[in-house]
Amino acid sequence: MDAWSPDHTAQGPSGPAVRAPGDLPDLVHAGMYVVDDHGSIVAVNARAEFLLGRTAAALVGRDAHELLHRDGLGQSMPRAACPMMHAFLGGTTQGGAREWFARGDDTLLAVSWLVTPCRLDEGGALGAAVLFYETDSAEKVPPTGGARALSQLDRLALLAETTTRLTSTLDAEEAVARLVRLVVPRLADWAVVDLITESDDVWRTTVATHHGGAVVRCEELEGPLPPVHEESLMPLSRALRGAASTLAGPETYQGPPDSGIAVAQQRLFKVTGMHSAAIAPIRGPRAVLGALTLGRDAQSGVMTDAELSLLDDIARRAGLALENARLYQRQRYIAETMQRHLLPQLPDVPGLDMAARYVPASRSAQVGGDWYDAFPLADGATAVAIGDVVGHNIDAAAGMAQVRNMLRAYAWALEEPPSVIVERLDQAVVNVTDASMATMIFGRVERRAAGWALWWTNAGHPPPLLITRDGRSAFLDEEHDHLLGTGLARGRTDVLTPLPPLSTLVLYTDGLIESPGHVLDRGMARLRQHAAALAQRPLHVFCDLLLERARPPENGDDVALLVLRTPAEESESATP
Repeated sequence: MDAWSPDHTAQGPSGPAVRAPGDLPDLVHAGMYVVDDHGSIVAVNARAEFLLGRTAAALVGRDAHELLHRDGLGQSMPRAACPMMHAFLGGTTQGGAREWFARGDDTLLAVSWLVTPCRLDEGGALGAAVLFYETDSAEKVPPTGGARALSQLDRLALLAETTTRLTSTLDAEEAVARLVRLVVPRLADWAVVDLITESDDVWRTTVATHHGGAVVRCEELEGPLPPVHEESLMPLSRALRGAASTLAGPETYQGPPDSGIAVAQQRLFKVTGMHSAAIAPIRGPRAVLGALTLGRDAQSGVMTDAELSLLDDIARRAGLALENARLYQRQRYIAETMQRHLLPQLPDVPGLDMAARYVPASRSAQVGGDWYDAFPLADGATAVAIGDVVGHNIDAAAGMAQVRNMLRAYAWALEEPPSVIVERLDQAVVNVTDASMATMIFGRVERRAAGWALWWTNAGHPPPLLITRDGRSAFLDEEHDHLLGTGLARGRTDVLTPLPPLSTLVLYTDGLIESPGHVLDRGMARLRQHAAALAQRPLHVFCDLLLERARPPENGDDVALLVLRTPAEESESATP
């Protein structure tokens, strides 16, 4: 191919240069586009625009494989499985037949193709030219596959993908979203998921179609449905009672409705324009969980008995995945409730303001061993503690309860410095409890002659943060002793830290500062910056905003937060 001159480029609507179609020969029967060494389209001819149903501006600058190359079901294919990519990467001239391109109107174009290396400019930059011919206009089929049935191999591949995709999440909403993406537009133009809640309500959770290859929700059709009518013979009502799957169409619901659900179905078919539908129950191991409806527009053909059988297999796998997700979420709720009840109510200490928060893990529905505590001591001081038992499961939460309760007992019974109490607790963790290793800060907040102070010790925990009234802040990182549960026989250190009037002390667990892929110093700097900016906010507002602003969004760990604020000086707070 001849080298191109920069003068042959025109400015596209989005900014980058778009080569005019005239830069490439206008072949009578063949579409042609050229890609650079990264696989991005740099030029097209007019015939390619016509065959692909896309303008040059919509093609140039896009990755050719991602935009165009499809399998026979209209799905994107891995680069390693794409014959045209093999030819492009190999740098050789190769051709083939019966491949598929995605057109701009969401149909598929069956093509024969030829890929050959080419030189893009006088500097020697290399790329490849792709020539393609429409093999048969009758083979331009919609991605739904309505014009041609799936082969047995295609069915098995789809079922295997369904099992893999749905069982790899334990979130029910995500499982439904993945289910919809599997069947739209591969099998149908529309997917409708109706689920029976744990309180036996029926909820239309998803009504989705596709546009431009993307799944689009029709939220105005979603929401609660009337109760399942036990005598209704309509397909959806029967599916929600666990009856066999059924084919349906608008004519099914043309007569007088026999239930509220039938009225909702009449509206569904009218608004979506579905011409043919298949409805199957979603069964779990113990009960019917809902129903899955796949629908097609008039131009996509009708659903058949063979596809109804495939829908049954897909719905059965969906039922198992949703049942597992519900059981897991129920277990998570029980564990979180247990953990929340184990966390204490904060004591009322005259002159001292206190607030606490606990936020469960946002990923993978797991509870952790993060905890806080504050309680009065016999001598009038207030004990404060924050800790983290290693692990993210119910065992960690149970270990946390053991550590917290034993700490309370030692702190009340022993009139000893914090380091001695923590050392006694450490011995018990190793020899008595089922808890694994843990970090902890334990201290006494006391009102002394010179003002409020914190007498404390640190067992391997992130350092406290102290913010003065005017926004100056510092981490209290003077001492950092070993964790609980290591079995090390080393002494621990006590630190006495004055707490100025109207100062704020922040005790926290590592979920507030850790972020995957970033050093810990970054999270600590972020915490310090936001805490200083909130120094004069009311304490409960301080906690909520600090969690919102300082917690890294990509950190899914749980967080415990305990915050104290000292009163103003007596002369400052006294009324005239």
